[in-house]
Amino acid sequence: MIVCADVGSTYTKAAAVDADTGALAGTASHPTTLGTDVMDGLRAAVANALPKGATVVDTLVCSSAGGGLRLAVIGNEPLVTARAAYRAGLSAGARVVDVRAGTLGPADLAALAAVRPDVILLAGGTDGGDETVLRAHAAALASASERDGLTTPVVLAGNANAAADVTAILEAAGVPVTAVGNVLPRIGTLDPVPARTALRDVFLRHVIAGKHLSASADFTRMVKAATPDAVLTGVELLAERTGDLLVVDVGGATTDVYSVLTPDAELQGPRAEVAGTAWRARTVEGDLGVRHTAVGIAEAAGEEDLPTDPDLPEAARRRGADPALRAGTDRERAFDRELSALAARIAVRRHARGERIGGPTEPLRGGKDLAAVAAVVGSGGILRRDPGAAEWLREAVGGDTSGGVRPPKDARFTVDTDYRLAPAGLLAAAGRRDLASRLLAGI
Repeated sequence: MIVCADVGSTYTKAAAVDADTGALAGTASHPTTLGTDVMDGLRAAVANALPKGATVVDTLVCSSAGGGLRLAVIGNEPLVTARAAYRAGLSAGARVVDVRAGTLGPADLAALAAVRPDVILLAGGTDGGDETVLRAHAAALASASERDGLTTPVVLAGNANAAADVTAILEAAGVPVTAVGNVLPRIGTLDPVPARTALRDVFLRHVIAGKHLSASADFTRMVKAATPDAVLTGVELLAERTGDLLVVDVGGATTDVYSVLTPDAELQGPRAEVAGTAWRARTVEGDLGVRHTAVGIAEAAGEEDLPTDPDLPEAARRRGADPALRAGTDRERAFDRELSALAARIAVRRHARGERIGGPTEPLRGGKDLAAVAAVVGSGGILRRDPGAAEWLREAVGGDTSGGVRPPKDARFTVDTDYRLAPAGLLAAAGRRDLASRLLAGI
């Protein structure tokens, strides 16, 4: 067996996959043991997932425990390179905690340090374009390193012409830096793959070890990716089978939406958005979790003018106050379903509308037409445990014609009941795409 496990902030999930056939042989979950050592919960989940007498030939782990990968983004201007870097960061499974552009003064650097990013993604300028702002940002970060001890690792994905000089500036100040290809080599061309790969490597080298989640070196060795990065890899692979795909992952703290869409020829060339279009995209809604941030769901439903149960705000408050709450009655299970359906609907609306970078007055950009999506897959613990989840997901997402977006029109709705996406992503990242494809055939 190959064990694929996801160490989340609340639960650790494990899947045992037959190393020859790719068949799913068992799954299990266990509360994540952040209070002691995450290996305790991981071992318990693995033991329950493995068939009796099974031999483990490899263990692959993804993790979002301890806050996952906290990323700060810096670009020349908010509408172009900062936006391109923001999208690249999300595709790498990062939680983007700060976006900065333009001149970086002492107050900006202090605010950057205050959000405690694990990594800084530094972009700026197309290849052969302006170099001055990128160099100025490097100098500002170098100054902050010497003055304030801000030595956060940097992934440099800006103007290739300035990369060597910028790297030298940062390294001279003691800032770890990894230089990769430009996220925006040309206006309208988004290339997130080099930055995504580098962020994954930095996550493994700096973040997992730095979180002190386990005293065992085995944990650091087994972790291969941030959980959202593994899920997106699984989503991309599944899309090869389904066509245009939308995945809605409703979690306890966030709701993540992933989409893989066929590039629209009309939105390329002269009509391309200056920051490029992310045809393989992920958005994260940090106020739409069914436990830690459940109050945010009730508030967002009011802002979207969606009808809700009159007692939903109180039910949301209880969940936020006690994230470990288990729904033990039909009434409480109904609240879980309503919160999950609202989170899915609102998160997909936001995904389709695009993101707003640079403040609440900035226009929405990067919107997506989801009408041609062929399949919608739900994920998350509440959906996996609810036999009727595919139907209420269809109603929440497919029937949402009043949110100012074009929702999936004729899509097949299903739920990743066995939690196959992240394990498939881990297998693919480990070079076992054949097994990953067979595993995904069960969705």
